[in-house]
Amino acid sequence: MSNPAQASTGRATAAAGPGSPADRLLATATELFAAQGIRSVGIDLLLRASGVAKASLYNAYGSKDGLVVAYLERLDQADQNRWFEATKAMSDPRERILAFFDLAIAGAPTRNFRGCQYANAATEFPDTDLPPITAHRAWLLDTLGDNLRTLGAPEPDVTARQIQVVYDGALSGSKMARSTAPIETGRLLVEALLDGHPPVA
Repeated sequence: MSNPAQASTGRATAAAGPGSPADRLLATATELFAAQGIRSVGIDLLLRASGVAKASLYNAYGSKDGLVVAYLERLDQADQNRWFEATKAMSDPRERILAFFDLAIAGAPTRNFRGCQYANAATEFPDTDLPPITAHRAWLLDTLGDNLRTLGAPEPDVTARQIQVVYDGALSGSKMARSTAPIETGRLLVEALLDGHPPVA
C-alpha cells in the first residue's frame, strides 16, 4: 500500500448505494479492517468476501488506499452520529461529555476490545497523515471544548485536551486489559475533573 492520505474517495460518491459494489466493498472493509487490521487484509480477501470484481474496486475507490480513506470517513461519521443520538435529549453539558466514555464502555465488548480504531489505523501508518483521523480528533476536541464552555469551565480548551488524553489512555488500556475497567476509571477521573476536584497525583 502506498499512501491512503493521498487517495480520493470522490469516485465512490456516485457509485455507492444500497447493494452496489462500492457499498458492499465498504461494508466488508469496515468489518475486516476492524477485526484484522488494515494492512493484513489484502485486496483478494476484500473482493472475495464482498463478492465484487476487482474492476469495481478501482472504479469506486481508485485503489485500496481510497477504500481505507472511505472506511475511516464512514467510521468518523458513524461515531459522530452515535454521540449525537445518545446526547440529543441531554441538557447537561457534563452528561454530554461523559457520554463519550459511556458509549466506549458499551461498545468495547461488542468490538471484542479492539481499542480505538483510529489509533489502530494510525499505528499501521505511522508516517502518514490520515485526514479522517485528524478530522475526528478535531471534532472530539471541539465538542469537548464547546460543552466545557457551556458548563462555565475557566479554561475550556486546556481542560478539553486533558479529557482527550484521558479518553485516549482509557481506550488503549481497555484494549490491553480486554476489559471496560480502564474506561470506567477514565470516566471517574473526568468526573472528578469536571467537579473541580482533580485526583491527587
